[in-house]
Amino acid sequence: MNNPNLPTTLPDWLSRLEAMHPKAIDMGLDRVARVRDALGLRFDCPVITVGGTNGKGSTCAMLEAILLQAGYRVGLYTSPHLVHFNERARLNGEIVNDAALVEQFQAVESARGDVSLTYFEFTTLAILRLFAQAGLDAVILEVGLGGRLDAVNVIDADVAIVTSVDIDHTEYLGVTREQIGFEKAGIFRSGRPAICSDPVPPESLKKHAEDIGADLWLLGRDFNYSGDKQQWNYGGRNMRRNALGYPGLRGANQLLNACAALAALEALRDRLPLGAQEVRSGLAMVELPGRFQVLPGRPTVVLDVAHNPHAAGALAQNLGNMGFHPYTFAVFGAMSDKDIDGIISHMKPHIDHWCVTDLPLPRAASAASIAEKLSEAGVQGAGAPDAEHSILTFASPEEAYANARSRAGENDRIAVFGSFLTVAGVIAARKSEYH
Repeated sequence: MNNPNLPTTLPDWLSRLEAMHPKAIDMGLDRVARVRDALGLRFDCPVITVGGTNGKGSTCAMLEAILLQAGYRVGLYTSPHLVHFNERARLNGEIVNDAALVEQFQAVESARGDVSLTYFEFTTLAILRLFAQAGLDAVILEVGLGGRLDAVNVIDADVAIVTSVDIDHTEYLGVTREQIGFEKAGIFRSGRPAICSDPVPPESLKKHAEDIGADLWLLGRDFNYSGDKQQWNYGGRNMRRNALGYPGLRGANQLLNACAALAALEALRDRLPLGAQEVRSGLAMVELPGRFQVLPGRPTVVLDVAHNPHAAGALAQNLGNMGFHPYTFAVFGAMSDKDIDGIISHMKPHIDHWCVTDLPLPRAASAASIAEKLSEAGVQGAGAPDAEHSILTFASPEEAYANARSRAGENDRIAVFGSFLTVAGVIAARKSEYH
């Protein structure tokens, strides 16, 4: 077990894993399933798997918060992380420490033999093994990419949720909602609850659920919500939850995500019973960095990992609902494979000054190329920080944010969005600002 040639620290392990497999993303479950079997991975508690284009992180956070309020022991696996890798694994609401992860990495390394695993596959198996050994009451797994061929899908979910289906990751999942819907539906299982909270689910998703005999729950047919400005109600197949407070997460789509979480918990009510107060407290207390996160202080700073047009549309709606700010500055960086034009078209009406940034990954779009797209979209002010509009380019999110801070008045607003790396860079910059 203790091979002297293996790393002994988490940073060294992560460096090793980044270099280990020829491809960063290698779709398919055969290799992961072989190592899963070699590890003897299985769960004795309910597993909830959550996929979807947007909203899956929020839905996972709500499930975790509600179950923790009820006193259950919960494991939550999410990706990617914002600042530290450890954020991907939480046991009972606490981020897992380096030593616990290193121990599991060593176990996966011993079990894999000659099977080559990507960084995501290797780390997923390690975190799954950690959870399997932790004596938990519930495990929540967020899909990394797609569903059908994602490493998380080597575990059979007791309940699977697809939050939304929109266009993203087209090189892996297809270019239409129908193609992508089929990939997302791959986490559904025969005879088990399959929950979809997309208001207009693709036919491919419904057909796949029917073909495999999954128990499909559709928003508007099997579960729904109603409410006013003060409170809202959930109505499911066999239960209602009335007079609920709005979730602690802000934003227009959070009731759809909360509904999906409550439908999953309704489906599991025999195994994980919950009281009304536990649901209320969980929804009120849920937190998730980087999802329409409005930071305290002035100028107002909003962090949002909106990196596709669907998410940018929700962010634009949320910004529009925030009230008046004389000027809004954007700190924006994105990967080159994203629909940057689509993101810009949603955000353009809400932004006065664009601070666009390079990101530290080969896959990132350059700040110069984003600036060009902004100009093509009719945004004025390339290269000139004039009074009304500007587009400036920067080498890092930290520099872009520093520039926005230097120009924003205390009643203005800074919206930081795009890649997780954009938001992570600004979080790091703010930490050093206050220390």
